[in-house]
Amino acid sequence: MADVHTSEQRSYNMSRIKGKDTKPEMMVRSFLHTNGFRYKLHDKTLPGKPDIVLTKYKTVIFVNGCFWHGHNNCKYATIPKTRTDWWLQKINGNKANDTKHTQALRKLHWRVISLWECELKPAKRDRTLERLLSKLN
Repeated sequence: MADVHTSEQRSYNMSRIKGKDTKPEMMVRSFLHTNGFRYKLHDKTLPGKPDIVLTKYKTVIFVNGCFWHGHNNCKYATIPKTRTDWWLQKINGNKANDTKHTQALRKLHWRVISLWECELKPAKRDRTLERLLSKLN
């Protein structure tokens, strides 16, 4: 199936996708702040530049997009029908990096919490954020 966009339009669309300050990340940050937690953002000194760093609790939080990080058995993690091999290589590389960074952080005695975009959709949001709170207390 041919792409419905020109290569210039597709390039523009992809350039608009953010890696920081995404809606799910902002939601988690707001929740943490409301509950009295203070944190650092995207600490470059830690492996993988975690989205949220709770230094006091020696805990990092990654807020992963289901598509970009290849969330298993998730309806939001579908592989595009064009350039499938390229996308599989890209997503599998992201998964490998996630594993490598998690292992490196654990070696440094950091607790690692990963949240998925689909867990922060309205149907699951409250349960997910309460579970996060229980892990931090």
